[in-house]
Amino acid sequence: MAEEKKKEAEVEAKAETKPEPKAEAEVKAEAKPETKSEAKPETKSEAKPEKKADAKPKGEAKQTAKGKEAKGEKGKGKEAKGEKKAKGKEAKGGKEKGKKEAKKEAKPRPKGPADFELKYRDKCIPALMEEFKYKNPMQVPRLQKIVVNTCIKDALLDIKTLETAAREIGEITGQRPKITKAKKSIANFKLREGQSIGASVTLRGRNMWEFLSRLVNVALPRVRDFKGVPSKSFDGRGNYTMGLTEQAIFPEINVDKISKTTGMNITFVTTAETNDEGRALLKNMGMPFRTQ
Repeated sequence: MAEEKKKEAEVEAKAETKPEPKAEAEVKAEAKPETKSEAKPETKSEAKPEKKADAKPKGEAKQTAKGKEAKGEKGKGKEAKGEKKAKGKEAKGGKEKGKKEAKKEAKPRPKGPADFELKYRDKCIPALMEEFKYKNPMQVPRLQKIVVNTCIKDALLDIKTLETAAREIGEITGQRPKITKAKKSIANFKLREGQSIGASVTLRGRNMWEFLSRLVNVALPRVRDFKGVPSKSFDGRGNYTMGLTEQAIFPEINVDKISKTTGMNITFVTTAETNDEGRALLKNMGMPFRTQ
């Protein structure tokens, strides 16, 4: 019995001693994954991010510096745009003020008929009806329009002379002229079809009567050695054409600013059927015809 008990004790001792290496193996197994899982990730996760973290701030610093510069340039651009807008608004305000001042300074256009139109109604119509024995006042000839025309030879070489002449005609008549062009080419005159060579203005209504008044009362008396306008310059149908050699006789032209003297042709278009009727109409209107 004692031997059996010893054997059992030895078996139990062996059973107790055998599990110990398992525990050590378990410890080793536990230690190994820990080293793999801990050492390697630590090197990867710690070493590499540190390098990236070291590299990123430099690039970020450069980008932030560039961004700040770009923002500064944008701010300057916005300031320049704001200054331009402010200047544009000031310019617009100045233009509007100038327009308002010009409107205030501009004299209001007179209403009603002109003085020479009243003269035609009150004096010319009764005188012509008595002279030509008209039965109806509608038969009395009347003035339809006045055409002021000029042709500049030097416009073929220098277009500025034509521009100044057109501007002067506009100042004289109070109406913007139309630039006339050549209808055909002429080799001897070195003229080509379509070239601008002159300016023309057609006056009707109040502008026509006011221009006739200035011409008869102011401009013609200022002509040097004036003896009257020719009385034979009619076309056979009551229309009359006269010529002027210089534009300085009109008070609207400043003599000091004249670069070159230019003449003009003035045509009076009437409803008269004969030259005698047209001559009588213009004579009663105050046209100083030359006495032969």
